[in-house]
Amino acid sequence: MKIGILGGGLTGLSLAYFLGEDAEVLEKDDVCGGLCRTVVKDGYSYDYGGHIIFSRDGEVLKFMEDILGENKVRYRRNNRIWFKGRFVKYPFENDLAALPKEDIYECLHHFLTRNYPEPKNFKEWCYYRFGKGIAERYIIPYSEKIWNIETDKMGLEWVRGRIPEPPLEDVLKSALGIETEGYTHQLYFYYPKIGGIEALIHAIKAKVARVERNFCVRQVRKSNDRLVVSDGARERVYNRLVSTIPIFDLLRSLEDVPQEVQRAAKRLRYNSLICVMIAVRSGKPSDKFAVYFPQRELKFHRVCFYDYFGNSCVPQGKTLAVAEITVNKGDGTCEMGDEELVEHVIAGLEKEGFIARGDVCATDVSRREYAYVVNDLHYSGNLRVIHDFINARGITLCGRFSEWKYLNMDACIRSAMKTAEDLR
Repeated sequence: MKIGILGGGLTGLSLAYFLGEDAEVLEKDDVCGGLCRTVVKDGYSYDYGGHIIFSRDGEVLKFMEDILGENKVRYRRNNRIWFKGRFVKYPFENDLAALPKEDIYECLHHFLTRNYPEPKNFKEWCYYRFGKGIAERYIIPYSEKIWNIETDKMGLEWVRGRIPEPPLEDVLKSALGIETEGYTHQLYFYYPKIGGIEALIHAIKAKVARVERNFCVRQVRKSNDRLVVSDGARERVYNRLVSTIPIFDLLRSLEDVPQEVQRAAKRLRYNSLICVMIAVRSGKPSDKFAVYFPQRELKFHRVCFYDYFGNSCVPQGKTLAVAEITVNKGDGTCEMGDEELVEHVIAGLEKEGFIARGDVCATDVSRREYAYVVNDLHYSGNLRVIHDFINARGITLCGRFSEWKYLNMDACIRSAMKTAEDLR
């Protein structure tokens, strides 16, 4: 049975790996990887987003470890939140003692006395789960930056299982300054020795039999019991077809898409990503990989420091800060030019004391259209209409922007594993 896979990102390549000789990948770009890519410029390298390798899923984690072989290093997480001029350990509720005393009181008091009704949106959930103090100081402002939407307009489907309820014991310990850890499955992680996160893509692709690059899917149609995929010049014929490409791209390739489905697709929300690289002269490497910024006046929500990985990403004597900004077309930030974005990040990091403008020695800006699926209040209804239509066409959906779920790398690989099992 010949199986076609649309898209050569992490999900598509992983699926082809698990299916073996029966699978062929069609990738629109001249390189594979999708969002799981590494930018290289002037001796510096950084990823689209702060990708690291960890998972609660032991089977998936072992797959990533094994396929990288010797090309990996294990690190202990040292991420921080920047709050009122001080570092707070991530997650926020596990380091309340680092806050000013008034904030410690507000966070602890409201956590202990929270008494809210069952939440109907994400903002209500933040109060319900964490209390007013933690919600208003960190969870809500940070979330509204990364999701680029008001939290009372977000649904709850994505939350369950992703943001665990902090145990009372841990919150009390953290308020008293007793060491405790949250999100323990992220406490240690792997990162490639060389090649950035794209090394994972290359390692998987090396074991995939057939990958056709520069194949932009223009049309998908049924012919007898088979599915025909065309880029306008070439055609491929498959017994089964799996799409890992953004759901909009797939719908554009299909004929006779009902108005109801088109309307549902237009209502789906997603965020694009802008990464702003700032390289500076520095006497020592960063001791933190990621720092989170809930401050609303700063457009970036997270900054990753790639010299945390030594000289594999950054020349010796330099620090590489990569600020992440989520945007939507028409929000003003998306339309900003590269120079204006660079200036905003430099000014923000200098104001907060992270860099000195005179030490900046290189900059870069990279943009990706598809980065984050946004679960708004109408998410489930719109998605159901679209999925029902695509399933009726005999096409299987797999991965973040095809299933339209907020899946991390490990969840994308798990989705590929499950899909491969279902197709056998």
